Amino acid sequence: MTSKNVEKTKKLVISALMLAIGWLLPLLTGQLPSLGTMLCPMHLPVMVGGFVLGPIYGLVLGFITPLTRSLIFGMPVMYPTALGMAFELAAYGFFCGYFHNLFRKTKYLRTYGTLVISMLFGRMVWGAARLIMLGIAQTPFTWQMFITTEFVMAWPAIVIQLLIVPPLVNALHKMQI
Repeated sequence: MTSKNVEKTKKLVISALMLAIGWLLPLLTGQLPSLGTMLCPMHLPVMVGGFVLGPIYGLVLGFITPLTRSLIFGMPVMYPTALGMAFELAAYGFFCGYFHNLFRKTKYLRTYGTLVISMLFGRMVWGAARLIMLGIAQTPFTWQMFITTEFVMAWPAIVIQLLIVPPLVNALHKMQI
């Protein structure tokens, strides 16, 4: 087996693991949907996957995680939640991988800077997707709704992501994963 095939196999296995974690973590908050909305457990494996796997695998992982979870478990509901999350998580996975590679020579920007920038871009993508989907349904989507949903209600998730993702990514890199 060539080293290129070994690398592809490694990425596919890690992708499958992150996908499974993305399906299972929300089960911890499933009994309290508002807690799941507040903690965003599906985001964590996608962000870690983007860092470890790179932008393309991160994008695909982020896009399929909420859609397949919706198909398998019925949660989140497909439209508009899972569909909007698919674009948001695809952005997280892509930008975590992209900026992680871009900032590879700077210690703190490589993890924390990448994560903060990716979180901002992901939230903007979610807002744009939500605006388009709700616009098609002729339902208003205001700036206040965006800020409330993505920043005010999600502040616990933002804190958890900042506390968990960079140390986990750094540990995985030390293990050469």
